[in-house]
Amino acid sequence: MNFKNYKTIFCTAAAVTFLGAAAFCGFKIYSHYQQIDEQTEAFAEIAEVVENAEPEEEPPRDKDTPVSEGEDILAKYKELYLQNEDMVGWIAIDGTSINYPVMQSRNSPNFYLKHSFEKEYSDLGVPYIQEDCDLATSDNLIIYGHHMKNGTMFTGLMDYESRKFYEGHKTIHFDTLTKTADYEVIAVFKTTVYDDTGFKYYLFANAETEEDFQAYVDECKALSLYDTGVDAEYGDKLITLSTCEYSRTNGRLVVVAKKVAE
Repeated sequence: MNFKNYKTIFCTAAAVTFLGAAAFCGFKIYSHYQQIDEQTEAFAEIAEVVENAEPEEEPPRDKDTPVSEGEDILAKYKELYLQNEDMVGWIAIDGTSINYPVMQSRNSPNFYLKHSFEKEYSDLGVPYIQEDCDLATSDNLIIYGHHMKNGTMFTGLMDYESRKFYEGHKTIHFDTLTKTADYEVIAVFKTTVYDDTGFKYYLFANAETEEDFQAYVDECKALSLYDTGVDAEYGDKLITLSTCEYSRTNGRLVVVAKKVAE
């Protein structure tokens, strides 16, 4: 075989390899965006289940009846809970795309980072509560959600960078399966994770003392992008919403809110 033929074969093989790699990458990209579109549509259908649920009159029941038997659950969440018992609540913020179920999987803490409501692999994941948080007793419920380029999941939290947006969206709706509740935003801040310089907000779920609680609130307000004029005191229940923030490596945008008295 002369050099010319060898060169032709080599170039042909290289071209085939390149085209194959390009086709594979194209397929992966197409599959990624197709999955995102499918999951976005699935979340819309999940929201419709909640919105269209018929209110029902709850019969008298024993207070000790466990939620796992389907009792005590608000009518609008009952169907979804029966589909997936990892569901522990629902979060919504008016004027954003945030309107999702909230999950918790203590035996597999970050499961819903990359899994759908149907427990299948998903780049969108589902908003979920940190594993060491107890919905009934914790002082602070830490809820994570992705920052997606298509504007879904917790991307809407980024709007809170603007004080003007905050002024029109001071309330976050977070329901457990059994009770509805509103939370008032007290602070919005940026920080980093996986380093020694960022505020480790994710370590605070339960206050051992009043001083611990106040120290957390004070740090959140000190870091806040603006003064909301809203404070919290020991005994208040908090939620801390966290999503990725891309202006720095391992950045996070965090919104902290306190439960409004019933």
